[in-house]
Amino acid sequence: MTVDRHDLTPEYSISRLIHGGWQFSAGHRLSQSALDDAIDVLEASAELGVTTFDCADIYTGVEELYGRFLRRWATTSNDAAIQIHTKFVPDWSDLPRVDGSYVRGIIERSLSRLGVERLDLVQYYWWRDEIPGFEEAAGVLDELRGEGKIRHVAVTNLDEPRVRRLDSVGVSPISNQVQYSLLDRRPAGPLSAHCVVSGMKLLCFGALAGGFLTDRWLGVAEPDEYVNRSLVKYRLIIDEFGGWSAFQSLLETMAAIGTRHGVETSAVAIRWVLDQPHVGAVVSGGTRVGQMARNVAAFGFDLSEEDREALRVHLDRAPGPRGDVFELERDRDGPHGRIMKYDLNRE
Repeated sequence: MTVDRHDLTPEYSISRLIHGGWQFSAGHRLSQSALDDAIDVLEASAELGVTTFDCADIYTGVEELYGRFLRRWATTSNDAAIQIHTKFVPDWSDLPRVDGSYVRGIIERSLSRLGVERLDLVQYYWWRDEIPGFEEAAGVLDELRGEGKIRHVAVTNLDEPRVRRLDSVGVSPISNQVQYSLLDRRPAGPLSAHCVVSGMKLLCFGALAGGFLTDRWLGVAEPDEYVNRSLVKYRLIIDEFGGWSAFQSLLETMAAIGTRHGVETSAVAIRWVLDQPHVGAVVSGGTRVGQMARNVAAFGFDLSEEDREALRVHLDRAPGPRGDVFELERDRDGPHGRIMKYDLNRE
């Protein structure tokens, strides 16, 4: 089965399924029993055609892991080019002191960790509107692009007004990595409308809602506790969607669609996001050999209009999540904001 590709620019092509690195980070706290050898997992994805990989400066240990993967991949006979996307997310506490030297230091650190001379794509986020420097830091990233240290400047978790602020100073991101799934359709609002006029594409994480939108959770009673931060995060999204019963009803419909097409529920979840306007790719994690192969099945079928209508019934009755992209998460006093960590570079 062939993994589709997407041209973010005429010169820059990525796989439409991106292997996410969050689950490999120390902050995710997966037990060793849930991990295969990480480089074996990454290599298996690349051999499937998933040749684009996502990490971040704040994913503890993952840039170094990807650097080791790149060195191993260079020794194989496979000539497929690998793209590594990382992020620049200065700590909440550091924002008052972010200047050109700070930005350059983080980018040089990412280059060193990955063992490369140029970063393929850097996705930028700024936590606090009350702290000046948002546009200026983006400008430094663009300077680094001009110097050949960064190939493309992008953003993550920015809503439409903040993207427009960057456009106004001449730093127009080619992509925006945002949370998008059958449970969370906030990007379909103003951000999607901005993509029409700007050409910016969406790279979408959370399509499987941390694993909730898979066969594993079908018919499962609501748990009392969760084993990692991703499940805690997406359990809150399920609450916004309408609660556990509404989630299970959606999952039943997804599983029935999967059965008709001979795929697992996860492939249905990914196919739906891939089909949304302005979506360039889906970012999905995997820590075991074989997990990505199930996700790649999303490229082997199409959702029928009957399938879409069956899903639309659930989406139309869902009360939320409401608001703009990352609006719930930006509220540090709300349930979504309280579970987040804001100083991961420092940690």
